[in-house]
Amino acid sequence: MIVFTILLLFTMVLHPMGGSVEHLIRITKTIVLTHSIAILSIPFGWIGFWGLTRKLGTGDFFSMLGFVTVSVALMAVLLAATTNGIALPLFLQNYQDANPETIATLKPILQYSFAVNHAFDYIYSASFCLAILSWSVSILQTAKLPRWTAWIGFAIVVAAIVIIVAGVAVNSLQGLRLFFAGIVIWIIMLGIVLLKHNHANDPINNHITKS
Repeated sequence: MIVFTILLLFTMVLHPMGGSVEHLIRITKTIVLTHSIAILSIPFGWIGFWGLTRKLGTGDFFSMLGFVTVSVALMAVLLAATTNGIALPLFLQNYQDANPETIATLKPILQYSFAVNHAFDYIYSASFCLAILSWSVSILQTAKLPRWTAWIGFAIVVAAIVIIVAGVAVNSLQGLRLFFAGIVIWIIMLGIVLLKHNHANDPINNHITKS
């Protein structure tokens, strides 16, 4: 989970701003690099979230609901990163030496591509919020992790809703950074808690401590 968040932070820092078609053509390598890091983070996230789910119990409904919904979120991230970060730059590379008239014909295609990407943005935003909400409920019910982690999870979901209601679009760069900042904080916090719990419950470590 911690590796997942580190790669997400790299993605947020390196993620380029939008711009004209000409600008997007110039920064195709940066776009591919940024979104490749996001795609690379997904397997680490999946493994980490499965570890959290197992810790809370695979027989717990809300624990499994959290894993299922975060899986949907990660799939949406994969599709968004592939569509906007790999397919689009590869498409634009064919028009590096195109004249202004040809460039103008690309704008409707880009608008459609951005619309598809925005749809994925909404899916992973809602799914991540539902996953955090589900795991927070599971933490309170099972008491297998500190309860304060659940309350922070609830606070992050409420903050995400407030951000959206305030008119900050989750598909904008500012909205993306605010949204993922909350997720990153919660994931790092849980990752540290899980590491401490695993260390405390390690039989070898307990034997050494008692000795």
